Amino acid sequence: MKILSIETSCDETAISILEVKGGDSSPIFTILSDKLVSQIDIHREFGGVFPAIAKREHAKAIFPLFISALKESSLLNSGTTSITQEHIETLQKLFTHEQELCELFIQEISKIKKPDLDCIAVTTGPGLEPALWVGVNFARALSYIWDIPIVPVNHMEGHVMSVVAQQEGNTFTSAKIEFPALSLLVSGGHTELVLIRDWMNYEKIGQTKDDAVGEAFDKVARILGLPYPGGPEISKITKVSRPLRKDSSISLPRPMIHSGDYNFSYSGLKTAVLYTVRDIGELTEDIKNEIAVEFEDSAIEVLVKKTLRAVEEYNIRTVMVGGGVANNSHLQTELKKAIEKYDASVALYFPRLDFSTDNSLMIGVAGYYQFLKNNPISPDGERTKKGTNVFDVRANGNWSL
Repeated sequence: MKILSIETSCDETAISILEVKGGDSSPIFTILSDKLVSQIDIHREFGGVFPAIAKREHAKAIFPLFISALKESSLLNSGTTSITQEHIETLQKLFTHEQELCELFIQEISKIKKPDLDCIAVTTGPGLEPALWVGVNFARALSYIWDIPIVPVNHMEGHVMSVVAQQEGNTFTSAKIEFPALSLLVSGGHTELVLIRDWMNYEKIGQTKDDAVGEAFDKVARILGLPYPGGPEISKITKVSRPLRKDSSISLPRPMIHSGDYNFSYSGLKTAVLYTVRDIGELTEDIKNEIAVEFEDSAIEVLVKKTLRAVEEYNIRTVMVGGGVANNSHLQTELKKAIEKYDASVALYFPRLDFSTDNSLMIGVAGYYQFLKNNPISPDGERTKKGTNVFDVRANGNWSL
């Protein structure tokens, strides 16, 4: 089967097309196309992502990106699609808040023959709701015009799936996971611990009560005068400075490390950095480096301690770390040491660099498993392709696993 996947939850417009073979138990995913347009340079001057700007840029990028993906996957067929007045009126309702995209869609979709696609997987949440709606409405429009089943995908479920992707060339498979598993999802918008008893069987056992850990990295970087995005900038400093660090007068709290639950809080840690900088006055390079190391130590220590405690309590056999902060080398080193010391037989997975940030490949993989779950094989060996009613698919910025 072939899956078109769409991701617009934050500041990357991403579209990919996957072909899946090999059966339900051991699928092989072939990447026919993988396209992405990043807005990071646009948002850099603001030190964070502006939802209205993100929405505008998604609306500008998504149709050209879709055509590019069809071309690369050899699915852009010559021919036409009949567009009636009823179609136009329905599309205008779907694209109420994306008028320019609506006009482009109506104008260009009639010049394209329906491609050989079995379903459309689209991120419907969580994320920036204005940005999400662009991808959702685009998927709804394609589904409506071409009668292709649509599969709503939780963005965090995509991050879970991205961790177990084992790629060779343009194909990848899913690693064999021993359950129960635990997923630590850490990004600019999320900090969560999710218990996974089986695929599509999730229980969120902990989450941030305020700022996400990636958001804290960005905000602390801004306090220290570092560019956006802040996480990679802080990591550059700490890789050099941590081995040279001896005694330091800088001490920051480890928020909620002894709370007895699996929740997190990073707003107070960010504020502690702000007050530390205020009290010091002149911020030399050496002091800046010390603060960066102490901040990263604090943020990562809480993640590691709570993850390890969950591993012990729930008899976890596999730990998967997903999201942009999964790339943090200090997190990788400390969590690996902690788990190996506890029980070396517990498997630990981190995503590849290009799978850790927002991407549509992970949405396609999660969409595939959701499609199987909702479209079982009938007694005669055929798989029903029900999908979800196009008009029932809605963006939800706060959708939880």
